Amino acid sequence: MITSLRNIFYFAVMAGLIVLVGQMQSWNLALSILNLCLISSVMALGVNMQWGYAGLFNVGVMGFAALGGLMAMLVSMPPVQEAWTAAGGGAWVGMGIFLLTLIIAITLYRKLPKNGLRTAAIMLVVIAGYVLLRIYFDPTTKVIEKVNPAASGYLGGLGLPIILAWPLGGLLAGGVAWFVGKITLGLRSDYLAIATLGISEIIVAVLKHEDWMTRGVKNVTGLPRPVPYEVNLQNTQWFLDLCERLGTDPVTFSSIFVKLCYAGLFAVVLLLVLWLSERALRSPWGRMMRAIRDNEVSASAMGKDVTARHLQVFVLGSVVVGIAGAMLTTLDGQLTPSSYQPLRFTFLIWVMVIVGGSGNNWGAVLGGFVIWFFWIEAEPLGLWLMDVLTAGMADDSALRTHLLESAAHMRLITMGLILLLALRFNPRGLLPERTQQ
Repeated sequence: MITSLRNIFYFAVMAGLIVLVGQMQSWNLALSILNLCLISSVMALGVNMQWGYAGLFNVGVMGFAALGGLMAMLVSMPPVQEAWTAAGGGAWVGMGIFLLTLIIAITLYRKLPKNGLRTAAIMLVVIAGYVLLRIYFDPTTKVIEKVNPAASGYLGGLGLPIILAWPLGGLLAGGVAWFVGKITLGLRSDYLAIATLGISEIIVAVLKHEDWMTRGVKNVTGLPRPVPYEVNLQNTQWFLDLCERLGTDPVTFSSIFVKLCYAGLFAVVLLLVLWLSERALRSPWGRMMRAIRDNEVSASAMGKDVTARHLQVFVLGSVVVGIAGAMLTTLDGQLTPSSYQPLRFTFLIWVMVIVGGSGNNWGAVLGGFVIWFFWIEAEPLGLWLMDVLTAGMADDSALRTHLLESAAHMRLITMGLILLLALRFNPRGLLPERTQQ
């Protein structure tokens, strides 16, 4: 009973803080924070599956989020007909070579006995496939990137509703995670962290430099929305009538209404993932995963395939991260490969899990809200604090100017302070994992 009341208290405090931002600053800002908190919570749930359930130290979170963002673009953007007309044949040949190489490599992996010959054969197939792909596909990419490079210069997507990209982004991230897990999950935890970080950097580098697919650093803008556009709302009679009844400005309220629609969609996804995560954690499968996490040797002696279970939970967690990545790109309305910074934002997601409570799904959600709220609000709070501290100084004081200009750095100080306080006073997180006695 006490635990339930504490959980309710923490979430009530976060709700109160978001409402306070709406009252003191603006409701547009408050709803923007809410939407990002919802997405961050979904991503934190994915990391919590890997670390909290199984003890897997995955530092490649942003790579899998980027794959979700890539799928959002590939699903929603219309195809660039000029690029397909100019180089569509070469693109299909390149895709065929890639798929054929992948099928042959998987077949060899399954059919040949586990020895040096199998490794050599797979490596030979992969190298041969890569060489063929570059021979046939490099000229094609140059043609594609020359087709109206200022506005397109890429193949585009499928022109389907962007909301379909959320599950498909999860599937893409899960498929890549299966391949990555097959290679890395035999490593010790520190080497696993290094390997996943390196793979994440490779994924982001590919998105930045393969202009034919993502436009690289030129970005893909104008992704279709799953919610109405503000301009359309402002020209719709029912919306104008609603604004009149509420006594509010249509321009301002249209932005608020759109953010509320996003919040509704994101909340549905978060609640669904949370419900499934809780069901999984309380099931025999969840108890088995925690047993493996706590003592791999004992679990292996009891007949559990530790590597297979690690691969399973690694893929599941990456699927959830991929869904969150697709949601984030949907909210932004653009794919910006340069914004995926593996070290910076992976650190934030890990702080969410640690502060919220590793191994507790509700804790991961709470951590997502707490950390992202203070990540956004740290700068204005820092500016207010510097204003208070320097109130007695002259306007032309060099120290006052320096302190006011340093307010932006309060974000990093705030994150470090929150993490230190959490580890000192709540080392198991705000909502610790519930253990069976």
